Amino acid sequence: MDKISKGLNPAQAEAVNTLGGPLLILAGAGSGKTKTLTHRIANLISHGIDPHRILAVTFTNKAAREMRDRLWQLLQHDTPSTPQDDQQPPRSFMPYMGTFHSIAVKILRIESAALGLDRNFVIYDVDDQIALIRRVIKDLNISNDKSLKPKTIQSIISSEKNQGNTPADYEARAFYPNQKQIAKIFHRYEEEKSKSAALDFDDLLLKELELFKTHPEIRQKWQDKFQHILIDEYQDTNQVQYNIVKLLVNSARNICVVGDDWQSIYSWRGADFTNILNFERDFPGAKVIKLEQNYRSTGCILAASQKIIHYNETRTDKDLFTELGDGDPVEVESLQDEAAEANFVARKILSLQNRYPDFSDFAVLYRTNAQSYPLEKAFIDLQIPYKIIGGVRFYDRKEVKDMLAILRLIVNQRDKISLTRVCSNVLSGIGEVSIRKILSAMDSISEAEVLNNPDLPAVINAAKARNSLLRLTNFLKKVNSSDNPSEIIQTAINYFDFQTLTNDGTLGGEERMRNLEVLSTQAYEYESLEDFLADATLMSSADESSSKNSVTLMTMHAAKGLEFPVVFIVGMEEGLFPGSRALDNQADLEEERRLAYVGMTRAMRNLFLTYAASRYSYGARSYNMPSRFLIELGYDPYQNASKTAGSLSLQDSFDDDFNIDESSLFDPFPEELPVWE
Repeated sequence: MDKISKGLNPAQAEAVNTLGGPLLILAGAGSGKTKTLTHRIANLISHGIDPHRILAVTFTNKAAREMRDRLWQLLQHDTPSTPQDDQQPPRSFMPYMGTFHSIAVKILRIESAALGLDRNFVIYDVDDQIALIRRVIKDLNISNDKSLKPKTIQSIISSEKNQGNTPADYEARAFYPNQKQIAKIFHRYEEEKSKSAALDFDDLLLKELELFKTHPEIRQKWQDKFQHILIDEYQDTNQVQYNIVKLLVNSARNICVVGDDWQSIYSWRGADFTNILNFERDFPGAKVIKLEQNYRSTGCILAASQKIIHYNETRTDKDLFTELGDGDPVEVESLQDEAAEANFVARKILSLQNRYPDFSDFAVLYRTNAQSYPLEKAFIDLQIPYKIIGGVRFYDRKEVKDMLAILRLIVNQRDKISLTRVCSNVLSGIGEVSIRKILSAMDSISEAEVLNNPDLPAVINAAKARNSLLRLTNFLKKVNSSDNPSEIIQTAINYFDFQTLTNDGTLGGEERMRNLEVLSTQAYEYESLEDFLADATLMSSADESSSKNSVTLMTMHAAKGLEFPVVFIVGMEEGLFPGSRALDNQADLEEERRLAYVGMTRAMRNLFLTYAASRYSYGARSYNMPSRFLIELGYDPYQNASKTAGSLSLQDSFDDDFNIDESSLFDPFPEELPVWE
């Protein structure tokens, strides 16, 4: 017991020792929630609760493995360590610790007969789902409709299921022709999946919910089994998960949920942060414990983070504090454009090497992956090793590589690798057989502009494939290779309709299109297409250090749960962060503000917030106001723009009576831009 209670602060100890009844643990950023949850489970077991009768839900399999390992070591108590103690926990230990999906699989296999399921049902991942949807589209003879993309349909089906909707529910709401087609696909998709004795990820939860709703005796069985239920990251539960949890709680109401509504950033996945706000309504008399001591960040970082989140109207109240001291002030940096912003970040990292010699101490966070290019270029130029988490390097992204393949064909029509890529990814209707015939025929044609040879399309039998190749050759004849590379890219974007090629109906589709706009922007500074392609090749082949000693680049969504001594948040401009979609919707704006809070609280010792006065996006250069989140921190773009490099110490901005006229957040950009130093 000494080991279980050791090292806990008073709030953590209270949570660990509250073993009965409903308990809500509101855990602020960096407040040790995982430690608290792990120690609480250990305490339950030390009080005689069978580990087999504890349901502990985490949101990733990795988190479940780490918690199981920590719990196993913790339960060695104060006995001397032995070689056996250092081993991994046995597979039978905490069998019902895992994600909602992994636990659902176990329960469904046990109770498969009740739902008429094959006990050995297979589970389709996203790729399997898309492959099945593609086959269904073909079977229904609607494959010619390019607006019905399999990936988009998969996202729609998943979203509907996360809300608990069936194909019939979707069909009843279908109004537009595309929606009616998707309803047909949805129905057939479910039929084909059933014939294969398969379930997709969303089915796992829906079937579990159906099981507990339609078979009260089975629900009672599992209610009796789970004496204690613990749910981590409760703010990220969706409607189906929420309903499952409520059905599993027995009359003893021994449920403990841990989370932080301030860090709920996944509504686009179906997460509903009001689940945690409504916990006391759902379980009257619930005890609420707040973990407010932050062990990660200095006082200035913590104060800045809280100042921003307090602008949200829908939230719980917490007052985080730290014993790490005030530390360095948070700094805001205004730069002229995205290139200057990237150079500032790179040079600041080098200047801080005396304090932080390891590059792994630094992280650069952004709102979208499309923002990584100028940072990558600056890091490569200054030989700073970096790695991208949750994404791929700019020049390794599919749509970028597709465009580069088109550009290489303009320079060299004999480039078979690029031609194969263009035929496979950009042109429609050219299969492997046709590609092999084209490549073979090219060997017998001697001229440099081989693709313009009128005899080449004749080797293809399929009319659709032949027309697609002719479309490519017409482009190569039309395009002027001496034009600025940026103009050539824009021409290719329009000619091959990349807007449709990249659009899958998700935010990811928008980002892929933005990547092409970024590519066009960067190409503008080159005098020739050959020079641009040479530099692009060097960039794509540059060593992206896989060692631990690398600066980390990632989106703020990907950064949740991580921490770094030094953090840069770039692109803090109105319309980018918060995004333009959120400006007219209060709920979306508050989620963007929670995302800012998550990003800022990743920083342990130093936090830099940057924005660019101008940024190239969507084919044009825009001039931007700093993000309202900076304004909420007390940054004044009119007064501070004239300071050296726009740096602002926020150390003295956190007085209790700080107020700001919110109407100023929507002022237009000043007619005269400040002079940038």
